Amino acid sequence: MGASDFWEHPDKAQGVIAQTKPLNNFLKPYRELEGSVTDLTAMCELIEEDASMEDELVPMLDQLEKEIGDFEMKSMLDGPVDSSNAFLKIQAGTGGTEACDWAQMILRMYTRWAERGGFTAALIDEDRNEEAGIRSATLHVIGDYAYGNLQSEVGVHRLVRISPFDSNARRQTSFAAVDVLPDLDDTIVIEIKPEDLRRDTFRSGGPGGQHQNKTESGVRYTHIPTGVAAESRTERSQHKNSANAMKMLKAKLYQIEEQKRRAEVEKVYDDKGEVSWGRQIRNYVMQPYTLVKDTRTDIQSAQVNNVLDGDIDDFIQGYLRYKLEQKSKAN
Repeated sequence: MGASDFWEHPDKAQGVIAQTKPLNNFLKPYRELEGSVTDLTAMCELIEEDASMEDELVPMLDQLEKEIGDFEMKSMLDGPVDSSNAFLKIQAGTGGTEACDWAQMILRMYTRWAERGGFTAALIDEDRNEEAGIRSATLHVIGDYAYGNLQSEVGVHRLVRISPFDSNARRQTSFAAVDVLPDLDDTIVIEIKPEDLRRDTFRSGGPGGQHQNKTESGVRYTHIPTGVAAESRTERSQHKNSANAMKMLKAKLYQIEEQKRRAEVEKVYDDKGEVSWGRQIRNYVMQPYTLVKDTRTDIQSAQVNNVLDGDIDDFIQGYLRYKLEQKSKAN
């Protein structure tokens, strides 16, 4: 970047800058930690001479502990696309309207999580259920390390509650599947041959009346050799929907190749089969007691309403530590 001809090729320069961003996200907090440790050491030396200054040490220790914890979490996000934006797809599973309502609750949970964490969440695809809820939806989550954090959410989420749709107020179990894909930038190239691509357009759904979409602005791309498909329908512009769908298709193909390289045949929702009992990664119980429990890490919380309001950082961080432990065992 310090070369005199660096900006002679702007596209290449922007690519280099994009590559330095995740590096700086590690180096800057590391240097700040070094500075905090230096200040703390100096304070300890002063306290040896003047014990009355000891009270000032406690807040410094607390702050340093927080900084180390934050840095530890960031150091776990070291994958090639962990710093990327993310596409998060939610699909209602077994349970009819009850499951569609649960899928919408999940959508709100991730939207609130994004707001809490300073991310931007834009709805780029939504298929509504006639009675209530959604059959599926896709969020574009924008912000540093959105994908690295949200990768913990891939899998089936199970809800147990008294059904608001049952006149007999019986307890129901519902399922929804979550898939997360990285939003690839120009530094990662995914080539798709024109003959391997099928493009379909369709009329986007809407609430009806004057807002009903009467044009075929929805776009679906299918990669013929693999059968992988991606679609977008929320934009009025077919061009924007086409760009969104192509981004998601490339992200899915990248993810498949990454899984092959790592020999992790952990299939995404489209290949996962039925979204139902026995496949869940997390249980959300609202009756007869309240408990959210992750089946992989055993992280749990009795504050189910807080969790559904987006307070899921403990589950995300627990999964990242779990993933790091599994990686250490494998090595």
